[in-house]
Amino acid sequence: MGSRETFYEVMRQHGVTRRSFLKFCSLTAAGLGLGPEFAGKIAHALETKPRTPVVWLHGLECTCCTESFIRSGHPLASDVILSMISLDYDDTLMAAAGHQAEELLEQTIEKYDGEYILAVEGNPPLNEDGMFCIQGGQPFVEKLKHMADHCKAIIAWGSCASWGCVQAASPNPTRATPIHKVISNKPIVKVPGCPPTAEVMTGVITYMVAFGQLPALDRQGRPKMFYSQRLHDKCYRRPHFDAGQFVERFDDEGARKGFCLYKVGCKGPTTYNACSTLEWNDGLSWPVKSGHGCLGCAENDFWDKGSFYSPVTKLSVMGGVEANADRVGGVLAGAAAIGVAAHAAATVVARMTDKNRQGADHE
Repeated sequence: MGSRETFYEVMRQHGVTRRSFLKFCSLTAAGLGLGPEFAGKIAHALETKPRTPVVWLHGLECTCCTESFIRSGHPLASDVILSMISLDYDDTLMAAAGHQAEELLEQTIEKYDGEYILAVEGNPPLNEDGMFCIQGGQPFVEKLKHMADHCKAIIAWGSCASWGCVQAASPNPTRATPIHKVISNKPIVKVPGCPPTAEVMTGVITYMVAFGQLPALDRQGRPKMFYSQRLHDKCYRRPHFDAGQFVERFDDEGARKGFCLYKVGCKGPTTYNACSTLEWNDGLSWPVKSGHGCLGCAENDFWDKGSFYSPVTKLSVMGGVEANADRVGGVLAGAAAIGVAAHAAATVVARMTDKNRQGADHE
């Protein structure tokens, strides 16, 4: 452990000044949704802790998670890969191939047994003894189990690793299976999305490296810092939803005015993710901002939940009231009116109480 370089030492070797390093820590804390006091804690951790070894495996997947990861702007993927972690194996990004690449896996186990993070993109197929995905002459599921036995924790990148995604869509002929149903003896952080937002991916790794522990997880195993709110909660089109103003067709007047996309299939009201907050392409945009509804790609079985262009028929509004999109605006408007009336009544009562107290004081 002591012989490995720290993140700060590597950054200094790359010509990064102390000032730039502290700025990086502040931006990282902000990107993780942490307060300014955590910038110092992150700086201390990156100055004193050795770089974390990471092994990144690929099963049945399209590599979209890697494509997203390398486009991260906060922090830059290059900073994460070259400085923050020691990426010892990734058959997509590394130069080595064939037997030379596979030997690196065994070398990593010998050097960092029980210390490395296993990042998994994609999932293993279990039908035909795993023969639908062969790597290095063996089924991917065997490779996954072998590396999982010696790791510290697992990150399940994307909906493929977290839920199964399109490979596991009905009828799932290969029996593509999410990681948590194959590995049960290691802590697993699920980072769903097809793909996840780049800053979510680098943020999860940064947190684990900086604090030496898993981020707080929800009951499904997702980091609360990124998956605690629905896209709907922070969507800039939410006022139109509340007002009952919806796009009926992609070429109608509502679409031109930027109305809510719920009726043309947006799954934002039922999808937990950070797209509406972090956005994509370094904060430039995201699907709803560009005029297309959310597909709900971070949710389990999103491929098997009907058309992407059909709305969820029912959703819970205001304490369990079931309403469709045609009624929700009226329900919320009525609730708002009730709230205003209640607030006014409470104000009158408070003022009358104050007057009575003042009269009693004068007596």
